[in-house]
Amino acid sequence: MNKYLQVLNVGIQNTLTYRLNFFFRALFALIPLAATIFLWRTIYASKPGDSNVAGYQLAQMISYYLVATIVDALTAVNEDDWQIAAEIRDGQISQFLLKPINYLAYRLTLYTSGRMIYLVTSLLPIGLFIFYYRDYFQLPSEIGVYGWFAISVILTGLLQFFTSFTMALLAFWILEIDTFIFILFAVEYIAGGHLFPLDILPAWITNALIYTPFPYLLYFPVSIFLERTTGEALFTGLLIQCFWVVVAYGVAVLVWNRGIRCYSAVGG
Repeated sequence: MNKYLQVLNVGIQNTLTYRLNFFFRALFALIPLAATIFLWRTIYASKPGDSNVAGYQLAQMISYYLVATIVDALTAVNEDDWQIAAEIRDGQISQFLLKPINYLAYRLTLYTSGRMIYLVTSLLPIGLFIFYYRDYFQLPSEIGVYGWFAISVILTGLLQFFTSFTMALLAFWILEIDTFIFILFAVEYIAGGHLFPLDILPAWITNALIYTPFPYLLYFPVSIFLERTTGEALFTGLLIQCFWVVVAYGVAVLVWNRGIRCYSAVGG
């Protein structure tokens, strides 16, 4: 573990070099969020009285996007997949094949350090934004919800990382993987709940999506925090999320082992 703790330390130091970049990235990411909230406020304003959309009051809908922003700050994979693909393409990955270090664990450690620094640097703009909308931000009514939410967020981070890691390993066979990354991002953005809460869709679509990995990349932990997923649905969802994390890890290891067999170093 000592070597990975050292990697974590080095990763934090390297990431701190770009702390100002992270700060502005978090700041400007709030612009589309503000536009989305403004859009929903306009939609609700056009409805009579205390109307709701698919069971969401205005405060709940705004809370959804605010919590989604927090989950995204904790779990999103920003440039890890591009970096992994570049290391494979440029031959830099050869150095890890000659050292007693697991490359997947190495990249997971760097991903963790990146999320830690991004969270710290984005804390101020996101915190001020949530404070501005504090009248609409709803906290869980039970303390236990925070625990389930934390577990789900950790699983979401692992699922995000393993999925991106596997996608980046396509660089063993394909020179440029940009198209595949953008396709995955587009599907995740809609089916993961970034664009809107999945439970405002027709029930049959939501019920079908819940068995895919996409809702567990964002929607599921947010729904736990908002207490829209409770009881049996909560435990079933966590089991499904654990299942997809294990599957994603297994696929990542499988693709890595296959990729190494056909890898030929270029550059580096």
